[in-house]
Amino acid sequence: MSSAAPFGTVLTAMVTPFDADGAVDLEQAQKVAEHLIDNGHDGLVLSGTTGESPTTTVEEDGQILRAVREAVGADVPLVAGIGTNDTRTTLQLAAQAEANGADGLLLVSPYYSKPGQRGLIHHFKQVADATKAPIMLYDVPGRTGTKISAEVYREAATWGRVSAVKCAAGDVAEAGFLTDLGFSVYSGDDPLTLGFLAYGAVGVVSVVAHAAGTQIRSMIEAFQAGDVATARKIDAQLRPAYAAVMGVPNYGAVTAKGALQALGVLDNRFVRSPLVPLDDEEYVALTAGLSAAGLL
Repeated sequence: MSSAAPFGTVLTAMVTPFDADGAVDLEQAQKVAEHLIDNGHDGLVLSGTTGESPTTTVEEDGQILRAVREAVGADVPLVAGIGTNDTRTTLQLAAQAEANGADGLLLVSPYYSKPGQRGLIHHFKQVADATKAPIMLYDVPGRTGTKISAEVYREAATWGRVSAVKCAAGDVAEAGFLTDLGFSVYSGDDPLTLGFLAYGAVGVVSVVAHAAGTQIRSMIEAFQAGDVATARKIDAQLRPAYAAVMGVPNYGAVTAKGALQALGVLDNRFVRSPLVPLDDEEYVALTAGLSAAGLL
């Protein structure tokens, strides 16, 4: 991968499949990973928000990483989600991910406890000092309750360990500021990806790409080639899918698993509590949106 896009251009925050008893289904995880790599992806992000990481154990996260690595091979970049609201657990996850060959570490702001900007620096710096793998910071204040400030980014840029930022704060112009600091920026909000690209982002960490990886890759490649009209056309075609997957309150893992079931990649849409799977009416609405986008 180029230094500009250290983990590739099209990545998906991959779901974690479960069986009917709530156990991680590693065989299905391998099947999902292979589907994504066969459909437009450079790399994968494991055990992130869409992977239901708040409900998986340290041991399970290690099992998922090993199983997916076995399925996709050594050349596919795998970014392991290690972020929690406990620095000690985050450090444990980081060490495990590195030991199991992760190419990068996804480090979200500590959620719920809202540590403040000095707390964010303290947390992030401990991880950066303890690891060798490149880090992708993940800013998603809608889930964490805390926005990463410019001050934190400026500080992190001096450490030499943080190489990328996944932006899911709704501010596409921030990509320009982060690019100027030397970070590779990834859109973390599918409907805004084209806007992020316009401000210097190198790619996307997607949810919709569970079903639209090839199309999203074509959109990004068209934009990067200077064919903005084609990129905008593809983006417009995907709007019903964005709305169906991301535009509902119960989105993310729930809708992504529904999309994979509709595509025949998964045979169920089980999630772990406190999430609940799509009901039949919600599933019909999801498939209608995917169909309107030409994905089914």
